[in-house]
Amino acid sequence: MEADGLQWLFTPLHQIVSWSASGAMVFGGVVPYIPQYRDIKRTQNAEGFSTYVCLVLLVANILRILFWFGRHFESPLLWQSIVMIFTMLLMLKLCTEVRVTNELNLKRRSFAVLSQDTDGILHRRYPKIVPDCCPVGMNFDLHYFWHWSKFTDYVQCVLTFTGVTGYITYLSLDSALFVETLGFLAVFTEAMLGVPQLYRNYQNRSTEGMSIKMVLMWTSGDTFKTVYFILNQAPFQFSICGLLQVLVDIAILLQVYLYTYYPQKPVSHAAHPVSAKAL
Repeated sequence: MEADGLQWLFTPLHQIVSWSASGAMVFGGVVPYIPQYRDIKRTQNAEGFSTYVCLVLLVANILRILFWFGRHFESPLLWQSIVMIFTMLLMLKLCTEVRVTNELNLKRRSFAVLSQDTDGILHRRYPKIVPDCCPVGMNFDLHYFWHWSKFTDYVQCVLTFTGVTGYITYLSLDSALFVETLGFLAVFTEAMLGVPQLYRNYQNRSTEGMSIKMVLMWTSGDTFKTVYFILNQAPFQFSICGLLQVLVDIAILLQVYLYTYYPQKPVSHAAHPVSAKAL
């Protein structure tokens, strides 16, 4: 009789804990980017944050969503990917606006082959057809990849990547090897999350502008995930990629210590005219 009473109490409690864990899984991944977003918004300087972090997460989560069509996994992980994609697009929108505002003599750099002139007419960049006076944006250039002048160019790139990979996935869903490879690429790409920020700090010889709170949240979250993978005997590649993420996070924290107590160069707070060429 007493056991039945406890069961009546534990059942709704278990549901509440389960819902809370699912909510934390869905929205917990975006929490580290809140302090970074606020810092960029407050200082109007995005130099310390590498937008390639957004690229890595966009690719990883798009691949994870496509992997779901080949092998269904928990719904919270699927929703986590959707929420993360929208979060990274918001980060890109803010960084693009701030960078364009701070840059001097900014030339139009575009992802699309087609550009739009001041009259709103789409045309191709051919000298015999388009006069030199028409302000046509630069066509796709790998040198300026992921450093475009408008947020819409990032959206076009993401939609193009999603369309191409989605079509390939649709054609290959019957291949177990393809589906497993897709899942591995999704996890491995996410494991490379901190590498762009690590390289950005190395280039700048400084971690100024990077939110330390964001990196601390990365480290705690990645450590939790890795321990979870190991304890639950997840596939081997999950544990290896988790350990790799933790090592990269620790390396970034070491950069914070090194560049704070042993500065490599003075950091300028002036405008950053070459920001589009840096990672």
